[in-house]
Amino acid sequence: MKYIVLIGDGMGDYPIKELDNQTILQNAKTPNMDYIAKHGITGLAKNVPEGMHPGSDIANMSIIGYDTKKYYTGRAPLEAASMGITLEKDDVAFRCNLITINNDIIKDYSAGHIATEDAKILVKEINQQLGNANIQFYPGMSYKHLMVAKNNIGADANCTPPHDIMGKDKNTHMPSGKDSGTLSDLIDRSYMVLKDHWVNTDRINSGKSPANSIWLWGQGYAPEIPHFKKLYGLSGSIISAVDLIKGIGTYAGLDVIDVPGATGYLDTNYSGKAEYAIESLQNHDIAIVHVEAPDEAGHMGSIDAKTQAIEDFDRMVVGKILEFVQNDKLNEDYTILVTPDHPTPISLNTHTSDPVPFAIYSTIIKHPDEVESFNEKSMINGCLETVNGNNIINLMLDLNQ
Repeated sequence: MKYIVLIGDGMGDYPIKELDNQTILQNAKTPNMDYIAKHGITGLAKNVPEGMHPGSDIANMSIIGYDTKKYYTGRAPLEAASMGITLEKDDVAFRCNLITINNDIIKDYSAGHIATEDAKILVKEINQQLGNANIQFYPGMSYKHLMVAKNNIGADANCTPPHDIMGKDKNTHMPSGKDSGTLSDLIDRSYMVLKDHWVNTDRINSGKSPANSIWLWGQGYAPEIPHFKKLYGLSGSIISAVDLIKGIGTYAGLDVIDVPGATGYLDTNYSGKAEYAIESLQNHDIAIVHVEAPDEAGHMGSIDAKTQAIEDFDRMVVGKILEFVQNDKLNEDYTILVTPDHPTPISLNTHTSDPVPFAIYSTIIKHPDEVESFNEKSMINGCLETVNGNNIINLMLDLNQ
């Protein structure tokens, strides 16, 4: 048996007035996900445990089979692993967004999804101006970067993700608690470093959003996570454009596969992700494919963009995988899981912890349930009802027992 996990980040949503009170999953054209739901078994997954923040880190760790109450230490350490940054015992990693601020209002959590080449120049400047023996900044991709603080600096501060406070005054959402003064000072000083930088001058002249400040959040220490193969007896690969997901894969001992043209945005190489996943199954038992685009569209608050992202995911990822499975000439059995990690409702522009629909299709399933389509409403009637997300991998394995 080979296993394939397909994650459409942020696909879940609430009913939308402009769509006749349907969700985007209900309204979008998703024939391949609908096929998997109709010919498989379905339910709702609670990927964010009670009391935990509904971040992609927690939700995706759950889907991949980890108890986040036990293993999760923070978002940034996972991204550090993907970037090859080794954290010492007292090192605290922070996500460092490049954001756009206008008159103290947080206008854009991504600085217009700044290009990586522009971002690297700005992060290098930040590190030269603000870095020291205890603080270092590391460039990542687009707006997503890291800061590492030594000697436990900022570990216990309360920090808010910038995508949760779009349109809000930064001064009322600055870090609070222990060491918050140090973190707030870095944010304020970054504005002075970046506001007149030539990269931002060029961006403004080109009609783009300036990346005129950093924002620190998602901090934590290096986690201790057992390898996926030790827990489940399966060798695996993981495919994503997002450092966070790659970092989870790194700690889980999965083979992290980079796909050319994978951007983490609406223009990502959907088909390439499916093709590389299929190829990886030649020497792995499970392939995990993560697509960020629906989540980015949800943060943008764009119905059209999110619809496009979901339909592209269905056609070029789910469809290609399904076609391969149904036409495989190796007489191999396959099990496919399709699911969002969390909702990113258009009306909120941020994540929620609501349960999300999931469907498991397998070439050995003889008696599918009665669900006909893949969406939040239909899955209420799924035979699996509502499950904790970190149990879904076991549900997939149990089909082969």
